[in-house]
Amino acid sequence: MVGVVVRGPRELFADAHAEAHADVHADALSIADLYDEVQGALERAFPRKRELWVRGEIQHVADQRTGRGHCYVDLVDPDSARDRQAPVLKVKCWQSTWGPLRATLAREGIELQAGMVVVLRGTIDFYRPKAEIGFVLSELDVTALLGRLAAQRAALLRTLEAEGLLTRNGLLPMPEVPLRVGLVASPDTEGYRDFVGQLAASGFGFAVQVARATVQGSAAPAAITAAVRRLSALGPERLDVIVVVRGGGSRADLAAFDAEPVARAVATSSVPVWTGIGHTGDQSVADVVASRSCITPTECGREIVQRVRGWWEASVVAAASLAARRAAEVLVSAQREHDTTRLRVCAMARHLVDRRAEHLVRCGATIGRCAPRLVDDAWSATVLRGARVPPLARARVEQATERLGAFRRLLSAYDVERQLERGYTLTFDAEGRVVRHARVVRPGQQLTTRFVDGSVRSVAEGVDLHRSGSVGYERVEE
Repeated sequence: MVGVVVRGPRELFADAHAEAHADVHADALSIADLYDEVQGALERAFPRKRELWVRGEIQHVADQRTGRGHCYVDLVDPDSARDRQAPVLKVKCWQSTWGPLRATLAREGIELQAGMVVVLRGTIDFYRPKAEIGFVLSELDVTALLGRLAAQRAALLRTLEAEGLLTRNGLLPMPEVPLRVGLVASPDTEGYRDFVGQLAASGFGFAVQVARATVQGSAAPAAITAAVRRLSALGPERLDVIVVVRGGGSRADLAAFDAEPVARAVATSSVPVWTGIGHTGDQSVADVVASRSCITPTECGREIVQRVRGWWEASVVAAASLAARRAAEVLVSAQREHDTTRLRVCAMARHLVDRRAEHLVRCGATIGRCAPRLVDDAWSATVLRGARVPPLARARVEQATERLGAFRRLLSAYDVERQLERGYTLTFDAEGRVVRHARVVRPGQQLTTRFVDGSVRSVAEGVDLHRSGSVGYERVEE
C-alpha cells in the first residue's frame, strides 16, 4: 500500500522560506569563532610582548590580602572621572607582581586609593568567559606617584598657609592644667593603651572623653575628621585639649593624616590639638597644623602629664612646702609664747590666791564680830512681822467672804428656777432645744412650754413676727 502526502500552499511556502534562510546563514560564525577572530585582531594590534604605559585615575581598588592575593583596579580617564559614561579599564595585577609591588608601596608610605592618578605598564588581555578587554599590570611608576603625592602635600601646605590655618591652632591658649582631654583614637589599640596608660599612671584626675575613629584605611580621613569636629564642638568650656593618637605603622598606614579634611579639622578646632601619631620620618600635615606634635602616643601622654605635674609642683607642692616651713616656725614661736604666758599666768594666779585668802580671813573676822548683832536684829524683825500677820489674815478673809457673797447673789439673779418663779417660761421644740426666736418656729410644729410647776405641749398654728422676735421667755399674767 502506497501512502501519498498532500502539502498545501502554506507548507510549501514555509519550506521555501527555510531553504532561503539556510542559504543566507550558511556562513554565520559561532561565538567561539567570533572570539577567536577578536582575540586574533587584538594580538595583531597589541602583541603579547608589547607593553603599554597607561595613565588613569583609580576608581576602585580590590586588594585580595587573603586567598589568591591578586589586586584588581578600575581605571578611568582623569578628565572624565565624574562622567557616568566614562570608559573603564579593568586592570589585573597577579599575586606574583602585586606582592613585591605592595611591599614597595608600603615602604614609601603609599596605599592605592580611589582618586589617585597613576601610570601603569602592562599588556592587553582578552578574557573570553566575559568577553572583557582588560589590562595586566606588570609595573607601576612609583617615582611619579611619589612626586605627585609630594606635590599635592606641598600644595596643601601652601593653601593652608595662605588661608592662615597653618599656625591657627598653635595660637590657641593652652590651659596650665589640661585635665579634660578629648581623645581621637581607635580603642583597644597599642596607641590608645600607651596614651591612656601614661595618664592613668600619673595619679592625677584626668577626665578623658574618647571619640572613636578608624585611623587606617580609606575610611580613616572621614572618621578622624568627624571625631575631631565632634570634640571641637564641645569647646574650651568642656575640654582643655584634643589629642589624636595612632600607634605607629608604615607610611601608607599614616597617609590618612595627610588628608586635607583632617588637616582642616585640626587647624580650625576651637580647642588646642596635640598629635601622637607614632611616626619616625617626616611630619604629617596634621602634625604641622596641630598645636603640638609628639613622636608617639606615649610621648604625647608623657608631655601632658609633665605639664600638669609642673603646675602641681609649682603651684601646690612648692606652696605646701613653704606653708609647712612657715607652720613649723609659727608653732615654735607659739610654743615659746605659750611657755612665757603660762609662767606669767601661774605667778598671777598665786598672787591672786594669796590676796583672796587674806580677804577671806578679814571677811571671816568681820562676820564673827557682826554675826550676833545681825542675828538679834533679824529675830526682832521676825517677831514684829509675826505680830502683824494675824490681823492682816483676818481682814483678807473677811474681804474674800464679802466678795463671795456678792458673786452668789449675782448668780442667783440669773437662776432659771428663779426666773420661772417670777412668771417666765421656757419653750422647747420636739428635739428638746430652746426656742429663742419666733422666726425659727413653723406652723404645725410641736412645742413644749415649761412653767414653774409643770409643762404644756402645744402645736403652733401661726407665727406673728414682731420687732423683738423673742420667744425664749414668756411673761405669764396671773
